[in-house]
Amino acid sequence: MDRVVLLSTGDELLCGAIADTNAQWLSGRFFELGLEVVAVLTVGDEPERLRWAWRTALELGDLVISTGGIGPTSDDLTTETVAAVLGCGLRFDEPSADRIRQMFAAMRRPMPENNLKQAFLPEGAVVVENPLGTAPGYRASPRWGEGAVAREVHLFVLPGVPREMKRMFTDTVEPWVRAQRGSGLTPLVQTFQTFGMSESALDEEIAAIIQPGEARIGFRASFPKIAVKLLVKPHPGESTAAAEARLGELAGRVRERLGGVVYGEGEMAMEEAVARALAARGARLALAESCTGGLIGHRLTEVPGISAHLLADYVVYSNAAKSDLLGVRQETLVTYGAVSEETAREMAEGARTRSGADVAIGVTGIAGPEGGSRERPVGTVCFALATAEGVVSRRHQLWGTRDWVKLLASQFALDMIRRWALGHAELAPGFRR
Repeated sequence: MDRVVLLSTGDELLCGAIADTNAQWLSGRFFELGLEVVAVLTVGDEPERLRWAWRTALELGDLVISTGGIGPTSDDLTTETVAAVLGCGLRFDEPSADRIRQMFAAMRRPMPENNLKQAFLPEGAVVVENPLGTAPGYRASPRWGEGAVAREVHLFVLPGVPREMKRMFTDTVEPWVRAQRGSGLTPLVQTFQTFGMSESALDEEIAAIIQPGEARIGFRASFPKIAVKLLVKPHPGESTAAAEARLGELAGRVRERLGGVVYGEGEMAMEEAVARALAARGARLALAESCTGGLIGHRLTEVPGISAHLLADYVVYSNAAKSDLLGVRQETLVTYGAVSEETAREMAEGARTRSGADVAIGVTGIAGPEGGSRERPVGTVCFALATAEGVVSRRHQLWGTRDWVKLLASQFALDMIRRWALGHAELAPGFRR
C-alpha cells in the first residue's frame, strides 16, 4: 500500500468559493507516513464526473481518501456514487441514525428527515465515527480490476468539513494505515518551522549539509512561513532507536546551519515561539500597532498564558491617536510622516514607558492598495523595538495584497521580539521572500 489518491468533492471547490485545504493537509500527513500521493482529483457534484473520478482514483491508488459529498442534501452524491462504482447496494446503519437523532436532541433542535440520508452506507463498509458532526465516514476494501490484475484497494470516505475530517483522520485513518504498514516501515519525521529565508535559499542550505541518500527533504510554504521536513526511513533490520539517532544527528546539522531562521519545531506557530521566548527571559511586552490594526496582539492572545507577558496593545491608526496615546511628537509626524522609522521609534518607546514593559515594538506602514507614493510605495513598513538600552528601527519593503502585507508585517514584528528575547542576531536587512 504505497500509492495514495486524494479525491475532493464539491462544486464550491471548482468555482473558487473555498480553497481545498483538505488535500494540502492530507498530503503533508501522508508525506510523514512515507506514502506517495500520486494524484489529487477535484470534482464537482455531477454524477457522471463523480463516477469517472472514482474509477480513476481506484485505478491509480492503493488507498483512496475522499472528502466531501456525504452531507444530507440532494447534491451530496458520494455514497451513492461509491456504491454504483463498486457494484453494491446501500444499507441503513441504525446506530449511525440513532447518533444523528441524539445529536439533534442534545441541541434541542428538530431534525430534518433528510439528515437520515447520512446513515446509508455501501454494503460491507465499516463506519468511521465522526465525534464532531452528524455525517459518519466509512472504510471499504473492495477488489478492483478483472482477472489476474484484480487487486485489493482501500478507501476512506470522510466529511469535507476540515475540523471533522482532521479529527477522523487522526483518530481512525492514520492508526489504521500505520497498522497496515507495520511499525518497521513507518518513517521518522522532524519538522522545522522557518521564517526569514526563501524556499530556494533553504534548499541550497540543506543540500550543503545533507546528502540525498541520508534523508528525504520536503518543503511546505504556507505564507509567511516555510516548513522544512526531514524524513528518515529505517534500514532493513535497523532498530527504531538507531533510526531515531540518525534523524537526531541530521536535525542537529539543520539547527546549526539555519540558526535563528528556525523559530520552532513540529507544528509550532510563531506566536507560540514568541510566548516561550518571553517566558524564558521573564520579559514583559507592549505593542504599538498602526497598519497591522491589532493583528500582532490578536495572534499573541491565541496563546494560552500570554497574559503573564503581554501588558498592552495600543492600536493607533490615526496620527491623533499616535500623539495622544503614545506621545508621538507632532514635529516627528510633520517632518518624517506617519510611515517612518522615526515615528515607529517614538511609538515603541511610548508603548514601553507608558505600559511599564521591558520591551515594546512599534509598527507603521502602508498596507495598500492605495496610499503609496514614489518615496513610500505600498508595502513600506517601518518597525522599531524599544528596550531600556535603547531603540532600534528598520524599514522594509513588503509585498502582496493588503492582507498579505498585514500578515507579513505581523510575522516580522513577532520575529523581532523573538530574536531579541533569545539573543539571536537580527534578521538580515536584505530579507526577501
